Amino acid sequence: MIGILLVSHEPLGTALLNCTRHIFGRLPVQLAALDVIPDEDPDVALNAARELLARINDGSGVIVLTDVFGATPSRIATQLAERDRVVVVAGVNLPLLIKALGNRRGPVDELIDTLIESGQRAIRLVDGADLGDSQATPQEARDGTR
Repeated sequence: MIGILLVSHEPLGTALLNCTRHIFGRLPVQLAALDVIPDEDPDVALNAARELLARINDGSGVIVLTDVFGATPSRIATQLAERDRVVVVAGVNLPLLIKALGNRRGPVDELIDTLIESGQRAIRLVDGADLGDSQATPQEARDGTR
């Protein structure tokens, strides 16, 4: 199963990890978070990320999700990338993470387009008229659909 590593500014990764516990009723397997703290030595954070990566990778590959492209956590995550084995996606949000957790059984590279589309679809303007039509069922919320 594809592992998922969150590398982000403190405390976002841990918060997203806790959200998955809330949604699924337990902490999903092969999921880890590294919160990069202010003024942390990037080399120390990179070593911690490599340890987490090794722990969650069963040989199926890993998707590394980071928050802001170009920021320190993103630069750390980029150093973990390995063609077709460890793929980095910037711009993590909860719908993207939920979609990733529900679709971890194929090759890493085949999942990436689905994740990016899901994360982008989740960003929308919501006004009062939308609320009646946009209530997702629990299954739709877990699947990241709708």
